[in-house]
Amino acid sequence: MSGSAVARDALQVFAGNASRGLAENICKVLGVELGAAKVRRFSDGEIFIEIDDNVRGADVFVVQSTSSPGNDHIMELLLLLDAFKRASAKRVTAVIPYYGYARQDRKVAPRVPISAKLVADLLETAGASRVMTMELHAGQIQGFFNIPVDNLYANPILLPGIIEAVEGLPIAVVSPDAGGVERARAYAKRLDSSLAIIDKRRAKPNQVEEMRIIGDVKDCAAIIVDDLIDTAGTMCKAAEAVMEAGASRVMAAATHGVLSGPAMERIAASALDSLIITDTIAPRPDVLAEPRMTVVPVSDLMAEAIRRIHEEASISSLFV
Repeated sequence: MSGSAVARDALQVFAGNASRGLAENICKVLGVELGAAKVRRFSDGEIFIEIDDNVRGADVFVVQSTSSPGNDHIMELLLLLDAFKRASAKRVTAVIPYYGYARQDRKVAPRVPISAKLVADLLETAGASRVMTMELHAGQIQGFFNIPVDNLYANPILLPGIIEAVEGLPIAVVSPDAGGVERARAYAKRLDSSLAIIDKRRAKPNQVEEMRIIGDVKDCAAIIVDDLIDTAGTMCKAAEAVMEAGASRVMAAATHGVLSGPAMERIAASALDSLIITDTIAPRPDVLAEPRMTVVPVSDLMAEAIRRIHEEASISSLFV
């Protein structure tokens, strides 16, 4: 199709290296072909981008999670956006299933950057007309942009697996920290369950010092819900604390499976019966091999959002 004519406003989906598999699944749902783009490196490590399809006047969606190595994948995305802008695409939407640097959304100490805001500025400067993402760590990050931002939620994807796993037991939804209470409350409402909160005292990044449970989890199937699981320290200590508080079993659900460092070893040695994540970050072989891990796809939800944006239809029903 290189150089061929394209219908004005045609829907075209492209992918960076971090999310090619997800983009292919999205294209299958939409019934379109994945666009042809080269993402290569020069010998010194510089990234080279070349778009093989004509995108003049097209409605372009670029799918790229900014997962590890995050800096490389962010740079790939920025260069892709710039290439499409310079190729005269009518609109370029950055589809970022996992938005990296989202945890750095405010100043927590003197002389530190607000990195999530910087990434937002870079995306706009590179040529993004719109951003679609899933389960931002902090909803206020949408305000860092001067362009539309669609923040999808993983509730409709994760809830069926949770309901199947609890096997009719009474449920207590647990927020692993105070910041996740709104998310946990949304799950508890849909599951018609009780709500508990863990008061977490952190000594330093990625290390949890102490946990206290606010609420009753005794004799319940406890569901710890979070937006992401990184080194799994918080999640595994929360599972241990919940079991000590009398829960009959404990499982967890998280949208983004970052799973860096000792995460898999901690999960294997934890009290968790099961852990459900999505494929916003392409799962590694060791993740897929873990028997307690379930990975559910987001391609149907993201494809429907892309279709509605392309057709200028409302997507508000996808946020609930």
